[in-house]
Amino acid sequence: MILPVIMAGGTGSRLWPMSRELYPKQFLRLHGDNSMLQETVCRLKGLDVSVPLVICNEEHRFLVAEQLRQINQLKDNIILEPVGRNTAPAITLAALSAIDKGLDPLLLVLAADHVIESPAAFHQAVQNAIPFAEQGKLVTFGIVPTGPETGYGYIQRGTKLCTDADPVFRVQRFVEKPDLATAMQYLESGEYYWNSGMFLFRAKRFLQEMTKFRPDIVDACLKAIETSQADEQQDFIRVDKESFISCPDESVDYAVMEKTTDAIVVPLDAGWNDVGSWSALWEVNNKSIEGNALSGDVFTHNATNCYINTDEKLVAAIGVDNLVIVNTKDAVLVIDKNQVQDVKKVVEYLKSHKRREYRVHRESYRPWGRNDNVVTAPRYHVNRITVKPGGQFSLQMHHHRAEHWVILSGTARVILEDKDYLLTENESTFIPIGAHHRLENPGKIPLELLEIQSGSYLEDDDIIRIKDHYGRC
Repeated sequence: MILPVIMAGGTGSRLWPMSRELYPKQFLRLHGDNSMLQETVCRLKGLDVSVPLVICNEEHRFLVAEQLRQINQLKDNIILEPVGRNTAPAITLAALSAIDKGLDPLLLVLAADHVIESPAAFHQAVQNAIPFAEQGKLVTFGIVPTGPETGYGYIQRGTKLCTDADPVFRVQRFVEKPDLATAMQYLESGEYYWNSGMFLFRAKRFLQEMTKFRPDIVDACLKAIETSQADEQQDFIRVDKESFISCPDESVDYAVMEKTTDAIVVPLDAGWNDVGSWSALWEVNNKSIEGNALSGDVFTHNATNCYINTDEKLVAAIGVDNLVIVNTKDAVLVIDKNQVQDVKKVVEYLKSHKRREYRVHRESYRPWGRNDNVVTAPRYHVNRITVKPGGQFSLQMHHHRAEHWVILSGTARVILEDKDYLLTENESTFIPIGAHHRLENPGKIPLELLEIQSGSYLEDDDIIRIKDHYGRC
């Protein structure tokens, strides 16, 4: 049995303003019809695999659950990390979780934020790797390079282990990101592959090597998983926070792959891209004859070689070349495509000035639906709220704000102190300061409403949850 392990814990900012700390790129629809996480799961179709195990940050739990539910892949299969500790602890948690169920599967370790243009070539590479993983080897997939890339680590191949049309090699060594001259030497030699961060190995065999080289990581993860709590209603496995925080922050390359004598590299030529920048995203998307990759409501005239992506508003670009233009509800990015690595300077500025735009979008996703913060003023907020069928707020109260709800479409059930009543389109209700209240959608279609908050303090930490269906506190 192959158990896919999908690591979805990143909070990268290189694709700001679409990627935010609480909505990073693996949850965005950037290439294809689904989010990158969903595309990662869907490309497993055709391989003999079980339902994937997804490892993510605690803060992303409802987002991951909803995206898996949308593609019918949600089944008690989400491990929550209370803090990020890199790939070695994450994979160790997955291996321990599998063994705890009495299994010893082949773990197919994948990142949730990679593009692979040819699933068939990916499947073939996995098939090539299976016999070696079954023999106890630790297999990594090396990307056949298409240029002297300085943004990736490399793997140097060693002895060839088979004479088939699809060769497999021992790993000679892993090397860090090179400068351009060194990268060109690697490319010319034909002996080096890009390090993809994808792996295949037996769960127990991986743990044997981890125990040999990094027993401290195994011990911390073992304590964390032994005292984990399963939330069967929400399909989450919560590992013990105190135990996991003590775990060292280490990549699987440093922890095991660079030290083991059983590392194998399988070449992969499948149109792989880790989409680490806006220019990389321009490269993998379909382009017009002018070289423009466009998404959303876009008008261009005499524009060439641009990437333009807009959420809602019309973007018109005239007489420009080689630009990235990204328009979201609360931010616009305009940058030369050759300087996209400097997006991080915007994020650094936003963090240092405590601006919310680095962390959240104007529209945020909740376990019950989504909230669009339409207007923000010092003493009032206006939110457009969508509650999915069966969704409900927590039973809550506020010390500093009152709320007015206006139903736009659908049916709402309102609990207000000792009252319990229904509201439909064009009806409204008022929630006084200090009143215990809850909103539910008892219907079969989404509930849409406007929420007007008013008061002296309007931040989320004024939500006092009395009872919550989703286990939030």
